[in-house]
Amino acid sequence: MDFLDPLILARLQFGLTTLYHYLFVPLTLGMAITVAIFQTIWHRTGDVKWLHITRLFGKIFLINFAMGVVTGIVQEFQFGMNWSDYSRFVGDVFGAPLAFEGLMAFFFEATFIGLWIFGWDKLPRRIHLLTIWATAFGSILSAYFILTANAFMQNPVGFELNPETGRAELTNFFELLTNPVALAAFPHTIFAAFMFTAAVIIAVAAYHLRRGQHLETMRPVLRYGMWFMIISFVGTAISGDQLGLVMVQTQPMKMAAAEALWKTACGADASFSIFSIGTPDGTAEVWSLRVPYLLSFLSTHSLDGCVEGLNNLQELYTQKFGAGVDYMPEIWVTYWSFRWMMGFGGIATLISVAGLWVTRKKATRPVAGWMWRIAIWSAPLPLFGSLVGWIFTEMGRQPWIVFGLMHTADGVSPNVPAWTVLISLVAFTLVYASLAVVEFRLILKAAQQGPDPLPGPADPDPRDLPIDQTPSTVY
Repeated sequence: MDFLDPLILARLQFGLTTLYHYLFVPLTLGMAITVAIFQTIWHRTGDVKWLHITRLFGKIFLINFAMGVVTGIVQEFQFGMNWSDYSRFVGDVFGAPLAFEGLMAFFFEATFIGLWIFGWDKLPRRIHLLTIWATAFGSILSAYFILTANAFMQNPVGFELNPETGRAELTNFFELLTNPVALAAFPHTIFAAFMFTAAVIIAVAAYHLRRGQHLETMRPVLRYGMWFMIISFVGTAISGDQLGLVMVQTQPMKMAAAEALWKTACGADASFSIFSIGTPDGTAEVWSLRVPYLLSFLSTHSLDGCVEGLNNLQELYTQKFGAGVDYMPEIWVTYWSFRWMMGFGGIATLISVAGLWVTRKKATRPVAGWMWRIAIWSAPLPLFGSLVGWIFTEMGRQPWIVFGLMHTADGVSPNVPAWTVLISLVAFTLVYASLAVVEFRLILKAAQQGPDPLPGPADPDPRDLPIDQTPSTVY
């Protein structure tokens, strides 16, 4: 492998930039909903502890949101810098949902987040509450448009090829928006984002409860986070099952690569390996722990269904798309990323289930210190699951940049020398590493500071104060 190849460097840069940007996306999606829920509880109950909880997690949300905006802009610039042939070929189609995301969803989100930040003592309380819900809606809408663009790369629809220009041109925007891959990937992505948000909430609460501080505010936050995790895991699993069915229909090679299934198998032979050891070339199996019928059920919802193998699909793709191309992705990447994706999320959920049990009201023993530490240090697990899930999604599509239409090697900018890509890759990596340290320290500081102290029994209810006297200097 030539690491000074512009294609390799462009792929590496886009992959690193995308994964770095996605560090902030799940927390933005989930924390917007969470802050809206917390503020709604305060609005309905008048319990001041929920006001302080809203402020605490509102700070974390805003810090994360700012970083997500900066890194997302740089990511989109790469379509023109390193992938100009790709942009020229499908820009008419791919650019439409991205334009809607920027001009409608993001501006909608940014407008209302500004009103929420500066409107604490200037807007009526109900209107101010609506601004954070509008922010949450904008972030979800933004995610859908971006997933629509990505879904086109997985399953191109709503277009036709212009033989004169050699470009893909948009013909049906509604068909693009209702791409089966987008409809299945959207809830899966959102629920996975909620899982990471829940893990962060659990970690913040566990940090303070371990030290015996802010007990009245952090106890309900901990329970919320653990239930949020479990419910989100159920949503992730159900939506992931539906996404798998769509994947079998649109990209069967990806499903075969997820199991390293070389020959077509049916029924009991279409088993799912929990763990497997293969030969160095990856074409033979030495030992594996398998669940019979599971791959068949995941792929077809039938115990006797058939799953096409890699070798069979290679022959089919050779006939359909042309000879001389290896249509198989990197099998070890797809195989292990598929399992790590499920494993990280499953472990985080089991920790939440155990946490609900040990913190129940009738528990007779105090929570041990090591249990709190597990709750704190398990916070990144759902994020790791999401990251390797995206690695599986994108690496499993190779060698296509747009499945069935364009190879990845054909999408790179033809006149960009390798040294310029290398310089920008190093520069981005150094800058992003510095920003990551700043982001982590800011969020850590806000989390460790915790919520404001609760007022005493003689202090007035904030809802009874005039708007201009309500504690509001939050940010």
